[in-house]
Amino acid sequence: MTARAILQWPDKRLRTAAAPVETITDDIRATWDDMIDTMEAMPGVGLAAPQIGVMLRLAVVDASEERGQAIRMANPEILHASAQPRDHEEASPCLPGVSAKITRPRAVTVRFLNERGEVEDRDLVHLWSTSVQHQIDHLNGRMYFDNLSGLKRQMLLKKAAKLR
Repeated sequence: MTARAILQWPDKRLRTAAAPVETITDDIRATWDDMIDTMEAMPGVGLAAPQIGVMLRLAVVDASEERGQAIRMANPEILHASAQPRDHEEASPCLPGVSAKITRPRAVTVRFLNERGEVEDRDLVHLWSTSVQHQIDHLNGRMYFDNLSGLKRQMLLKKAAKLR
């Protein structure tokens, strides 16, 4: 498999909602494999298909310390989010050199199609939870900085522009 190029902000595809996956095929599995290779090359703990220009609702997440534990998801959706918040410094390879503290639910229950084409529900906490929420944002055409106030978002984007 192959690490793919990451789209750079402000590519319009990063603001476009991804299309649902109808069925899990060998092409989908190959895309997931490339996404994992790309995520490992960054390095990162998650990647959504639109970040590599594939406009399908596909995501991978691996927040394990030992790595090699990636969850492959098609059409992920949050069924339940905890009321307890968690702050985490988030970033994206689509906007290199900047990051921001984002508050998200500490735990989520996510439903998705797995690599066997079966519907799976999984409870995720801490960094796993943060990463899957971050990836679902990408699938919906949102970036992590959309969770910031207008002023903080403007400052972050201005800083990123200076770094380019």
